[in-house]
Amino acid sequence: MPTIIDVAKRAGVSKSTVSKILTDKPYVSHETREKVMKAIAELGYRPNAIARSLVRNVTKTIGLIISDITNPFFPEIVRGIEDKASEMGYNIFICNSDAKVEREEAYLELLLEKRVDGIIFTSARITDTRIADLRRHNFPFILVSRTLPDVQTDYVVVDNRAGAYLAVEHLISLGHQRIAHITGPKDASGALDRLWGYQKAMADHGLKTDAELVKEGDFREQGGYLATKELLSLSSAPTAIFAANDFLAIGALQAINEAGLEVPEDISLVGFDNVHLAGLTRINLTTINQPRYKMGLMATEVLIERIEGRGGPDPVQLVLEPELVIRSSTKRLAG
Repeated sequence: MPTIIDVAKRAGVSKSTVSKILTDKPYVSHETREKVMKAIAELGYRPNAIARSLVRNVTKTIGLIISDITNPFFPEIVRGIEDKASEMGYNIFICNSDAKVEREEAYLELLLEKRVDGIIFTSARITDTRIADLRRHNFPFILVSRTLPDVQTDYVVVDNRAGAYLAVEHLISLGHQRIAHITGPKDASGALDRLWGYQKAMADHGLKTDAELVKEGDFREQGGYLATKELLSLSSAPTAIFAANDFLAIGALQAINEAGLEVPEDISLVGFDNVHLAGLTRINLTTINQPRYKMGLMATEVLIERIEGRGGPDPVQLVLEPELVIRSSTKRLAG
């Protein structure tokens, strides 16, 4: 494989001259540039991307930390990120943390060692302190589907409070009053916002929020399953359940069916996210839609503007509107 030294010999110039041309430095004559480019073509030389990044101090790479790659919420976000990154000449390193803070910390260190130009966090567990450190050092990053209450930084989210409010208000409009909520992890900003929206909708309609009807989940199917088994064991079970994401709702559906009950005949069920599974005939889940592809596109564009020095001094905080998608998992309460 030809090297930069081979190119320099073929063109009759120094190695540093070839390097200047490869990194678009000025003060190289047109004639010299043509000789070097001809030598590159004749030898089939391909510049080493890592070596060029060390000279330019850029790698044209972006790190992406995902909390759970098996969750169907993320593929559309990733596709939006990759499409926009490719359009703007960047590549993506994808890291799956499996929702473990120690893995997220390790991947953050790895990405920084790899000299990525910026990082997109869709993870919910990495500490606010670590992200605040990046902010203090002016390292480009953006959050997707989460916020930080104590750190002013770039993010793209859906209005989780409004989405939860829509979900619960829909159930109330169908006559339900004893409405349960399965939350996400209490240390995840999106989960807290959805809990707030649930409580706000109940209060605004004069309904009591019973503590025994709120169960903490983990944004995974098993969490929804276990929480629903607890809810069904109550002396006065709920007539409707609002789950903080569709995975939790699918787990809830399994527990309801195992108990010999039917959705929506016995219990109405609403999720959040509108992943593709929610629309399958067997599930047909009423849910809250997040424009995930758009979120990925917008987050990547904002981040690259930061990387390339085109962003302003103030944080870019984009909040997108949720949409209620009504399917057959909800029904007017009989009587």
